[in-house]
Amino acid sequence: MSEPITLNVGGKLYTTSLSTLTSFPDSMLGAMFSGKIPTKKDSQGNCFIDRDGKIFRYILNFLRTSHLDLPEDFQEMGLLRREVDFYQIQPLIEALQEKEVELSKAEKNAMLNITLDQKTQTVHFTVREAPQIYSLSSSNMEVFSAHIFSTSCLFLKLLGSKLYYCFNGNLSSISSYLQDPNHLTLDWVASVEGLPEEEYTRQNLKRLWVVPDNKQINSFQVFVEEVLKIAMSDGFCIDSAHPHTSDFMNNKIIRLTRYK
Repeated sequence: MSEPITLNVGGKLYTTSLSTLTSFPDSMLGAMFSGKIPTKKDSQGNCFIDRDGKIFRYILNFLRTSHLDLPEDFQEMGLLRREVDFYQIQPLIEALQEKEVELSKAEKNAMLNITLDQKTQTVHFTVREAPQIYSLSSSNMEVFSAHIFSTSCLFLKLLGSKLYYCFNGNLSSISSYLQDPNHLTLDWVASVEGLPEEEYTRQNLKRLWVVPDNKQINSFQVFVEEVLKIAMSDGFCIDSAHPHTSDFMNNKIIRLTRYK
């Protein structure tokens, strides 16, 4: 094996060998490290490549093993495709194309599982009746929780573009609450009559809205109706075995499937 070489790719350092970098002579790296294309140096004397440093690990591992190994939750295919195109490693280009076909087939057949929970709790708050005059009040509040799992991470992104939390006077997409590409947990409350708007913020109470319809979700029935509408527009249908169609709106566990 040749002497080790340290590369600075977009600020991230990698150490490898000359034989690894030139294992595909017709590639960009093969040309750079065989002397056909001049290379730049950073302040430490390392070869500098002004490309994405994080993605380069997958490029380098392919040079070492001839296998494209990506994490199951990999979410940067577009960026990887651009980097692969830059380095022009033909077998890697072909491996990426095969991977994209594989992922596309996996996305077409999908399962969606939703577990629902609801409880009633008492919320205490103060009401301003007049300047310097406040009274204590309380009311029952419906609290909802939905645990959503889908084998299609693209569907959860679609769901995130439709459902928004209302908090502190602003609407924010639920996409930022994704635990991972396949899991999402939603917690929200129904509107409480007489509860001042600032109390929702003070007590960290989020409400849930559907956009662009600007429709607030104040019950599980409305939630299921809206999610079902979004899911069916994406090709899902009710699992014939669970639950029974006649009991669909009353179940705490809902399963939908998609076959293409």
